[in-house]
Amino acid sequence: MQTLAVLVRVAFEVLNWLIIARILISWFPHDPNNPIMRFIYEITEPVLAPFRRIMPRTTLPIDFSPIIAVLVLQLVEHLLINFIMRLG
Repeated sequence: MQTLAVLVRVAFEVLNWLIIARILISWFPHDPNNPIMRFIYEITEPVLAPFRRIMPRTTLPIDFSPIIAVLVLQLVEHLLINFIMRLG
């Protein structure tokens, strides 16, 4: 079970870093057709889209959904790892 917990932790960590990369990329001009950019967007969009639908629109040019998504992902990761460790 320890191995499964490590795999879950790594998966969530990679997803968090991809979301952070997406935030940083959004601050600079970039080619959306670049394979690396497409990969990051294809992995992170299914995670971020539900938060965008739930959160109210603001007049600010800032998208808060990645911040909320990272916080929720950290909570889910913590709960899931605790559950896995209790099983083992």
